[in-house]
Amino acid sequence: MQLDELRAEIASGEIDSVVVGFTDHYGRTMGKRFDADFFLDSGVDDGTHACDYLLTVDMEMAPVDGFEYTNWEKGYGDFHLVPDLTTLRRAGWTTGTAFVLCDVMDGTTHELVDVAPRSILRRQLDELTAEGFTAAAASELEFFLFRDSYRVAHEKGYRDLEAAGWYVEDYHLLQASRVEDYVGAARRALRDSEIPVENSKGEAAIGQHELNVRYTDALTMADRHVVMKQGMKELAEAQGVSVTFMAKPDAAQPGSSCHIHMSLWKDDTNAFVGEGGEHSDIFRWFLGGWMHHAADLMVCYAPTVNSYKRYQNQSWAPTRIAWSTDNRTAGFRIVGTGGGLRIENRIPGADVNPYLAYAAAIASGLDGIRNQIEPPAELRGDVYAAAEAATVPATLTAAHARFVASADARRLLGDAVVDHYGHHLSQEIAAANAAVTDWEMRRYFERI
Repeated sequence: MQLDELRAEIASGEIDSVVVGFTDHYGRTMGKRFDADFFLDSGVDDGTHACDYLLTVDMEMAPVDGFEYTNWEKGYGDFHLVPDLTTLRRAGWTTGTAFVLCDVMDGTTHELVDVAPRSILRRQLDELTAEGFTAAAASELEFFLFRDSYRVAHEKGYRDLEAAGWYVEDYHLLQASRVEDYVGAARRALRDSEIPVENSKGEAAIGQHELNVRYTDALTMADRHVVMKQGMKELAEAQGVSVTFMAKPDAAQPGSSCHIHMSLWKDDTNAFVGEGGEHSDIFRWFLGGWMHHAADLMVCYAPTVNSYKRYQNQSWAPTRIAWSTDNRTAGFRIVGTGGGLRIENRIPGADVNPYLAYAAAIASGLDGIRNQIEPPAELRGDVYAAAEAATVPATLTAAHARFVASADARRLLGDAVVDHYGHHLSQEIAAANAAVTDWEMRRYFERI
């Protein structure tokens, strides 16, 4: 949506509110709802401000001590939210509303806040541009749908929820037709939000689905990913149902992934394709770098304690850092031909923050190009059984320890980012370690 279109729709009464948002560490959309006229008068040019504690809070919105960026001693001031008008769109999942994403700027220097997720991706894209490349990307996002509302799910303690289906519906058109009231509405809402939808389908678990949107440049795709999740949650709320993007909501079923597809382009040509149609040096080195740094930057792809429950053999989630052509048992699957040649990283789960995942991918691949890092040999067959391939870190604790100790992570993302997110993750781990779970109660209450 162009700004003059917004002005016209506000003048006609079609739009009366503008949502101004950004993402925190978790990838949650935070922000404000503006009166539409006030947004035109003030928000377009001046943006708005929000408390900088939002880049330090935990899931319950409690400020966490120990961050250098901001803390009680510094008084928790404001940062500046600057609308990126290239993201302005109608909110197709509701009425009378437009939506715009913001860059998070320092209120004094007016520069990007280094530790804000969108800033981290922007800086990596600047590095990529300096080398003459652009990145095309797509998020292949899965989710579970339940017939319980979010409020009812909360009151039930998120137990015994009514799944939208009752048998595994992977590609099943009949079972998928039973959820068209929600999934079909989601496709149309995203289309009306200027997010081009390709298709939806049932997935490999009960009540699990996938909705795919058209690939584009990496920043725009990360923005689409954020808007998609926000819109789908708000649509679920309006319909009295619930969706979850947890990586592993059910121990007995496959988890939800966010496969990331990526290719590099130069002069409108896919740089992954060599002169004779074979894989180019750029392809090999980008893949080599992406794989080489995958374990050190694992927290960018798997950011929660729950993320690591998804990595089980024969579960459709990868367990090994290996590559293979059109092979869903490998962490890195090579798909497409010609201009469509791309790398699919199957490691990220649906709980991923897309800005961090794309930033990690680009930083890793670009380092591979600069240092001509060759990938290991291709593995064929069942990669789950390939003992020679390195495994992904098994827990957030292990991934966190590797991240904060990694000289490469610090070189690629910067000390400020590693220290900030390292501290954030340490608090998430501590909270999980302190929790008494349903599993513990069932296992130990009577029989220990």
